[in-house]
Amino acid sequence: MLDAIDKELLAAVADLEGLPKGAFNIRKNGRLLKREVSANIDIESHADGQGITVTIKPGTVNESVHIPVILSQAGLYDVVYNNFIIGADSDVTIIAGCGIHCGGLEPEGHAGIHEFRIGPKAKVKYVEKHYARGPGQGRRSLNPTTKVFLDAGATAEMELTQIGGVDEANRVNEAVLGPDSLLLITERVLTEGSQKAVSTNNITLEGAGSRANMISRSVIKGDSQQDFYATLDALAPCFGHIECDAIIMDSGRNETVPSLKARHPDAALTHEASIGKIASDQLMKLMSLGLTYDEAVNRIIQGFLK
Repeated sequence: MLDAIDKELLAAVADLEGLPKGAFNIRKNGRLLKREVSANIDIESHADGQGITVTIKPGTVNESVHIPVILSQAGLYDVVYNNFIIGADSDVTIIAGCGIHCGGLEPEGHAGIHEFRIGPKAKVKYVEKHYARGPGQGRRSLNPTTKVFLDAGATAEMELTQIGGVDEANRVNEAVLGPDSLLLITERVLTEGSQKAVSTNNITLEGAGSRANMISRSVIKGDSQQDFYATLDALAPCFGHIECDAIIMDSGRNETVPSLKARHPDAALTHEASIGKIASDQLMKLMSLGLTYDEAVNRIIQGFLK
């Protein structure tokens, strides 16, 4: 069922060796490849085949669901609309991501539109990786949109990573936080060559006691470009923070624009941003330990993107 290319892509985007245990939905080239459900996690296809609804029962704990997408069909641009309904008092992990193998001249791409409804006091860890490879010259694009709605006391922790090979990416993250809810987003993006990545984030702190923390780490190599835009919009007593750091190498370009909107007198919003090169003293220290220049650079980049 899984060929060598499928296995490599699944390992890269979902840390899988073959099919996962528990609930999962694997989509290949625009179609369902394989699915399993569990007693607490149900997965149903939409009538048009362009997406799924994942329903997690209230009180479900210590379970995970994998929903990776893999593409290897030349000329295919796959669009899916996935809904996640997370029951109250749950504590689950969702592993997503998309891997592209390009073997020809035609472009390949994927747009995943994910909407999360996270019930009261539920906790969700969402892990998403994007990766592309292959000997072909076709343009590879990944354009995810994630919408998160947190009920009272809910928590969402999101790890969003683009690990290489993607020519064009346009990511949109939107969230609305209810009372005493918590949103943690960590985004890591590496671009090189002539690649371009844009990340647009809009977080609305609507409920009293809500908290949001967004961290962005960018490495821009070659002639690539990354743009990062993030807005915190506070409507109640709350706390929000944006932290964005970028390393520029070669002739890379970056635009970073954090924005804070306080529409309540008891809102506390902060941000910090930095753009710069790898410090020479860090390179010299590692090279003094026997690493070559390239090895030292890679070591610093890997540590920065952790």
